[in-house]
Amino acid sequence: MENIILIGHGSPKKEANNIGLVASMLHGMIHPGCGKNCVTTAYLQFAEPDIMSAIKDSADSGAKKVILHPYFLSSGMHVTKDIPELIEEAKGLYPAVEFVYTEPLGVHEKLVQVVLDRIQAACGGVPEDIEKKSFEILSEEADLSGIPEERRPIVKRVIHATADFEFAKTLVFHPDAVQAGINAIKSGKDILTDIEMVKTGIIKKWLEPFGGKVTCNINDEDVIKLSNETGKTRSEIAIEKALHGNNNIGIIAIGNAPTALLKAVEIFNSKSEISNFKSQILVVGVPVGFVKAYESKALLSAQKFPFITNLSRKGGTPVAVAIVNALLKMAGGEK
Repeated sequence: MENIILIGHGSPKKEANNIGLVASMLHGMIHPGCGKNCVTTAYLQFAEPDIMSAIKDSADSGAKKVILHPYFLSSGMHVTKDIPELIEEAKGLYPAVEFVYTEPLGVHEKLVQVVLDRIQAACGGVPEDIEKKSFEILSEEADLSGIPEERRPIVKRVIHATADFEFAKTLVFHPDAVQAGINAIKSGKDILTDIEMVKTGIIKKWLEPFGGKVTCNINDEDVIKLSNETGKTRSEIAIEKALHGNNNIGIIAIGNAPTALLKAVEIFNSKSEISNFKSQILVVGVPVGFVKAYESKALLSAQKFPFITNLSRKGGTPVAVAIVNALLKMAGGEK
């Protein structure tokens, strides 16, 4: 068993101690559907829990490996001295536990993008200019002439979101996929996601004019309880609950959990009410990873109902979100 602890500095200002949100998103990204407390937080001072308490909780829960990440921008005294000293103390208290200490956030190209996003948000109007320029560069560098015109906006937005031109070759579409997605949006159908991160990334203001909404059941109390009782992932239970409880679903967007995608395919191929409407629902299945991710997408690519997937290990939240947002923009009349 492996636990991850994100370490923040801590502040007397309570609302500033919010790295729990980062921990939650990280947990959803690396352990989709997991109901255990695998990713936690700790603070050096001013907030709870402190680092030693978080380590004790991990060891008491049975963790054999604890990964500690200093959520700091640079390698100051806290990162190079204070936290390592606490880890050395913990090694003496818990000799059976392996401790791994990572580098801080430091200098990274993705942090530069975050800074740019903040500047764009503050300046107003700039994001659209940047996006337009990005798509112009993309169109110059990528040869998409072999891709049907109706699919190009989707392929472009996925490449834009990932900076990975390989998706031009690996994205696979059912012949009716694009039209099914646009029809669902224009008909006011809901969009069901496997995790909250996918739900968050979908641009609601593009969907609202049509009357639909974005839903995700992964954090419902009954879903969590059933997952703990059965050992099934929360994602697959949440997908099943939604499909049986919401008759207004038009698009299913799965970016992280192969089990959720496998469950959706299973339900669509069963003798249930949902299977009668499967030709009207678009399944966007692009889970990322090494365990069942490729297999679940290969299975989806062989189905007769509308789907969009990619035949590689790559995928994830950015890909699922990009596909849905492209469809939303197309439904609104923009390509």
